[in-house]
Amino acid sequence: MDKLNRSWSLMKASWHVLKENKQMLLFSLLSFICSLIVIASFVVPFAVMGYESLERNFLENDTQFYALLFVFYFVLYFVIIFFNTAIVANTLAYMEGREVDFTGGIKTAINRLPQIFNWALVSATVGMILRMIEERAQWLGKIVAGLLGLAFTLISFLVIPILVVEKKGPIEALKESASMFKKTWGEQVGGSMGFGLLFFLLNLPPIFLIVIATTTGHGPTILVSVFFFGLYLIILSLIQSTLKAIFQAALYLYARNGEAPRGFDSELLAGAIPQKKKGFVKTHIID
Repeated sequence: MDKLNRSWSLMKASWHVLKENKQMLLFSLLSFICSLIVIASFVVPFAVMGYESLERNFLENDTQFYALLFVFYFVLYFVIIFFNTAIVANTLAYMEGREVDFTGGIKTAINRLPQIFNWALVSATVGMILRMIEERAQWLGKIVAGLLGLAFTLISFLVIPILVVEKKGPIEALKESASMFKKTWGEQVGGSMGFGLLFFLLNLPPIFLIVIATTTGHGPTILVSVFFFGLYLIILSLIQSTLKAIFQAALYLYARNGEAPRGFDSELLAGAIPQKKKGFVKTHIID
């Protein structure tokens, strides 16, 4: 219960930052739209040319299949990382008392294109390896891939803030993120997990409503209910992804500087990241 309460307080602090910088939601919206375009650009050819025919060709040529899958992963990760970089950049600027606007976030993301490109390559490679493990080792592979994916998510949690502030390469950023996790986070990741639990709970009410609508309503009622349910989920997803990026930036600044950034309580962050080492250095975004 303490973790849930702390996570709720951290989410409220992140929400306060978002309320004062509503343009950050636009980054998540653009990320969502561009991701749909990327997915459609890969799915539509299958629909047009015939899924069975393409599947037969790919089964005869694993290299071709995995090459296409890698390109898909890379483009999708690139889009997501680009807009997350813009959110983190604006969050860091706000917390450091600098002017925040949509153009500034995009400009910073463009200036980090080499870092974004390289990190997307690493992320796509990891995604491909996990996919191959899943497919070649059946149920055991799914378990192993799931555990490896979770470990990678944890140790790479602060990579994007590191890329934004320090402009490091992907391997250096990953090593630093893993080091910060090991030395300052320990095993306490209540913040990020709490966010997931809270938004899961927020998803439950409309699910119950849609079940009631489908069992008691008529066609038009069901369609309207599904439409608003889908819209609700999209909006909730955009808010969640934005708050997560804000939270990442706050944790990064706290881990580096040893004090809570603007809008966050040091005791809350200390609960999410129990600080163990001293001598943190003030940071600022490198242009």
